Amino acid sequence: MSKYIFIFCLALIISSCKNEKQSDVTTETTVVKEVSIAEKIANAHGYDHWDVVTEIQFTFNVDKDSTHFERQWKWFPKENKVELIKNTENTISYNRNAVDSLAMTIDKGFINDKYWLLAPFNLVWDEGTSVSEPTKEVAPISNNTLNKITLTYSNNGGYTPGDAYDIFYGDDYLIKEWIYRRGNSAEPTMATTWEDYETFGGLKIAKSHKKSGENWNLNFTNIKVISKSL
Repeated sequence: MSKYIFIFCLALIISSCKNEKQSDVTTETTVVKEVSIAEKIANAHGYDHWDVVTEIQFTFNVDKDSTHFERQWKWFPKENKVELIKNTENTISYNRNAVDSLAMTIDKGFINDKYWLLAPFNLVWDEGTSVSEPTKEVAPISNNTLNKITLTYSNNGGYTPGDAYDIFYGDDYLIKEWIYRRGNSAEPTMATTWEDYETFGGLKIAKSHKKSGENWNLNFTNIKVISKSL
């Protein structure tokens, strides 16, 4: 009898061990989260550092032939506060949580300039969007074969609803070029490069965007990213 009891107990122990191992495997499987293409592109540009960013300063510039245009900004994302710096003695401040009719024109400029600065993050920030499956296609400026996704905005909300962006990126998930199509038109509205990357406070920013065959350069200067200490 003792022999059978021993065998029975041994079988229980083996069964228990198997169940524990299966439970561990099940637990590990449920923890794994698939990372989307949008998240991979955002992370390649430093999105994992965003949570600690408290202030961004930058100057948005457009140089075309002999003309120059610029806007200088300070943005406090935790407070959603924005400052447009006209000069050392003239600063316009507003909060994006309460944009009135007077601030709306300034806010449109800020959204445009900030979008160029941090477009990879908008892939995961913005609601009411769709992101296509990635394909391999020839980029419009370099003629290199790159990965491509299309980001499309819904027709509701925002300052420019219904727009679409064809985003060309490398195997490192950094954006190399893009096409902007106003209102999701079939024909490109604008195509530019993404180049001159530099890292500021963990954020990898393309400082220069150029068109093909034109003396045109949208670029950023005076970039400063301030983060809270951990």
